[in-house]
Amino acid sequence: MSPQRRTALLSVAAAAALVALKLAVGLASHSLGLISEAVHSGTDLVAALLTFFAVGVAVRPADPGHLYGHGKAEHLAALAEGAILVGASVLIAWRALTRISGSGNAHVNPAWYALAAVVAVIAIDVSRAVVSARAARRFSSAALQSNALHFASDLAGSVAVLVGLLVARAGYRDGDSVAALFVAALVVVAAARLMRRNIDVLMDRVPIDAYEAARRAIALEVPGVSLRRLRMRQAAGRHFADVVIGVSSGAAVAQGHAAADAVEDAVQRALPESDVVVHVEPEVRETELRERAQEAALRVPRVREIHNVSVLGTDGRTEITLHLKLPGSLSLDEAHAVASEVEEAIVDALPEVDTVQTHLEPLTEAAEARSPRAAEVAGGERAVLRVVEEETGAPPRELRFLETDEGLIVLLTLALDPGKQLSEAHATASAIEERIRSERPEIAEIIVHTEP
Repeated sequence: MSPQRRTALLSVAAAAALVALKLAVGLASHSLGLISEAVHSGTDLVAALLTFFAVGVAVRPADPGHLYGHGKAEHLAALAEGAILVGASVLIAWRALTRISGSGNAHVNPAWYALAAVVAVIAIDVSRAVVSARAARRFSSAALQSNALHFASDLAGSVAVLVGLLVARAGYRDGDSVAALFVAALVVVAAARLMRRNIDVLMDRVPIDAYEAARRAIALEVPGVSLRRLRMRQAAGRHFADVVIGVSSGAAVAQGHAAADAVEDAVQRALPESDVVVHVEPEVRETELRERAQEAALRVPRVREIHNVSVLGTDGRTEITLHLKLPGSLSLDEAHAVASEVEEAIVDALPEVDTVQTHLEPLTEAAEARSPRAAEVAGGERAVLRVVEEETGAPPRELRFLETDEGLIVLLTLALDPGKQLSEAHATASAIEERIRSERPEIAEIIVHTEP
């Protein structure tokens, strides 16, 4: 027999003994308080039996029909116990009010044996409340916790009955009935608190403290993953967590599995004995989304150029904005139809994207260019050659000038050290471009190509 069931069985024995003691003394002394407490203990006996059978069911392992185990049997038993408590309280309150109003027979005989019986009952209530509370904490058992709460209310009721008998012994006729009414009020409050707590569990209300503990554990102990979803519920002191995480889309299967194991370990350290299921999804990076969006857009006919593709995250939604270049000869109606096709194509290709916003621009037509006469570029050519030799120590590999409607264009090819880093080569090209622009402002555009 499990320790939980042994504790419950002790409660059954104690409840049976108390029913017999309270009922016998209550009938002998005509004490409504004791008779009400006997009824109360009768509900204890039923509740203890429910707990005894419930914890026996709750510890059963999961089976094909109960994949999450049988832990909620404890909460069902606790809910039934709460309902029994409410019924007993209504009966006790009705009898007490009847006596106080004078409608009932209130010949209470607070003899010494009645007081001694109540003192013995108080001692038993203290011991079983303490035993059940310790067992509930040790095994995280909702049923045993409800038993401890029930026994604590019994203790308060027994003390009230003792006070009522002492008051009745002092000559106040309604003292015993007032004590019984106080017992009823205590029991109703305890039952309401008990039923609410167990209804929350049965309705899978999120255990806030456990949820926050699991979320913090994942965030602090498992770097490199993003928490996409966390769902939690509890039963019989055990937590169940469904976790969805995102890992790098380039990660291997083994790396994804290792990340899932790390999340599971982190949650179980924060919440021992928890049942954790982790689902791994690829983390779609912003760069990947932009590239896939651009590929989808370029497959649409009449689209010639896409630029300024941006991925935006707003309120849990993913949006893509882009600039779309189309032939300038299209009408606005035709251009809008193409833009709608582009938006639909991107959404179809990227299910994770919620909306797409396009900005329409006319495609720049090819410009006419001609080679200028040598006299027209003589001054510019000398300036370019001088700047290149000063910056690189050698003349350019190739130098050409083109005359367009936009102005003069310089096409310049530099031969640089093959071992030079790309960043250094780019810096050299930029420096040459800036010097040429400052010395020859009539040049409209300078295109510098670097090669080893």
